[in-house]
Amino acid sequence: MIAYHFPPLAGSSGIQRTLRFAQQLPDYGWQPIVLTIQPHAYERCAPDLLRELPPSLPVERAFGLDSARHLAIGGRYPGWLARPDRWTTWRFDAVRRGLRLIREHGIQALWSTYPIATAHVIGAALQRRSGLPWIADFRDPMAQENYPADPATRARFLDIEKASAHRAAAMVFTTPGAARIYQQRYPNAARKMSVLENGYDEASFADVERKGTPQPLNPGHLTVLHSGIVYPWERDPTHLLMAIATLKRDAPHVAHRLRLRFRAPVHEDLLKRLATQQGVTELIEILPATGYKEALAEMLAADALLVLQAANCNEQIPAKLYEALRCRRPVLCLSDPNGDTVGVLRALGLHTHAALDDATAIARLLTDFVRAEDAAESYPRPDPAQVALASRDARTAELARLLGTVTAGQMGARPNDA
Repeated sequence: MIAYHFPPLAGSSGIQRTLRFAQQLPDYGWQPIVLTIQPHAYERCAPDLLRELPPSLPVERAFGLDSARHLAIGGRYPGWLARPDRWTTWRFDAVRRGLRLIREHGIQALWSTYPIATAHVIGAALQRRSGLPWIADFRDPMAQENYPADPATRARFLDIEKASAHRAAAMVFTTPGAARIYQQRYPNAARKMSVLENGYDEASFADVERKGTPQPLNPGHLTVLHSGIVYPWERDPTHLLMAIATLKRDAPHVAHRLRLRFRAPVHEDLLKRLATQQGVTELIEILPATGYKEALAEMLAADALLVLQAANCNEQIPAKLYEALRCRRPVLCLSDPNGDTVGVLRALGLHTHAALDDATAIARLLTDFVRAEDAAESYPRPDPAQVALASRDARTAELARLLGTVTAGQMGARPNDA
C-alpha cells in the first residue's frame, strides 16, 4: 500500500482511508504492507494515530523531501522539483524499497493512492518492474480544467493518468462523478474503473461514545461546527458569513442563538477577515487542530455539522461528510444541488442543503434549523441503518473483493459484483 498520507502526518482526513484499510484488511484475508514517506517530509506531525497502527503491520518509510521546505533557496525552488508534486524525490528510495519488499514478502498486489501523485508514479514503476496487478486509487480527479494551473504540472498529471489507464489492473474513485469523468476520458480502460467511497471508522466512534454523553459546546447557543480545512475556492465561506450578517441584521433572535465554529480550518486569516468585514466576529469561533478522537468528540457534541463544497468540486465528496452522518446530528450542507455531495444526502432522504454561493438560501437553511431546535421539533437526521453502509469496515470488504478480483485476473467484475 503506497501512501503519502499516513500517521504521524497531522491535519489531513486523507490519512483515514489508508489507515483503516491497513487495519481491517487482515479480517478479510489480506496482510497489508505500507510503503510511505519518512516523517520529516510532513509539515506537521501528531502521535495520536500512531497508537492505532496494528503491531503486526509492517510500515516502510522511504526517504523523501518536501521541495518547498528542504530544497528552496530564499523561498524559491525550480518548478521541476514540484512535478508532479513537492514530494517527487520520494519516488527514488520508495521504488528501491518497494522492490525489496516485493522480493521479501511475496507481494501479490500493489495499491497506491492519490492526492499525492508521486504515489502513483511509484506504483506504476513497481508494476512495470514486477508485473504485479496494481490498483490505482485516484479518490478524486487529478487533471482538471485549469488545474493544476501550471501547464507543465498538468501535463505531468495527464501522463500519470495515461500510465494508470494502461498499466493498472483497476482504477478506483471515491465518487460516481469522478469515475464518470475518467470513463469518458479513457474509454478503453472504463471496464476496470469502479467507485469505492470514503467512510467513517465505527471503532473510533465507539471509543469516543464510551466516555459518555458529550456536553454542549456553547450552553445557551446552538453551535454549528465545521471540522476541517476551509479552502478559499473549493469551500469558499464568503456567502456563509454574508448569511450570518443578514440574520444578525434582519433576524437577530436567530443570529444570536447561533455560534459558528471552525475547527482547524487552516485558512484562519480568510475567516477572520470575512467575519470582520461582515461584522459578525462575536458569532464566529476559530479553533486550532486537535487530535482525531478529540475532533470526533467535538462533532458528536455539536448541535449541527456543517459541510462545504463548491460547484467546482461537484465530482468530489468531503471525507468528513461520512463522519458527520455517523454523528447522527443535523447536517447542514452548503453545496451545488447537482453535485455528488448533495447526492449522498438525497440518497439518505435528507434535503438540508443550500448552494454555497447563495447567501439568501443559506440564511433560510440556518433559520429553519434554529426554529426547529427552539421549538423542540425533530430536525431531519440520517437513518443510522443506511449510514452504517458507509462504515470503513464495509468499504474494506469492497477493497478485499477487488483485490481478489485483480489477483485472479478477472477484471470483468466490479467490487460490488465480486
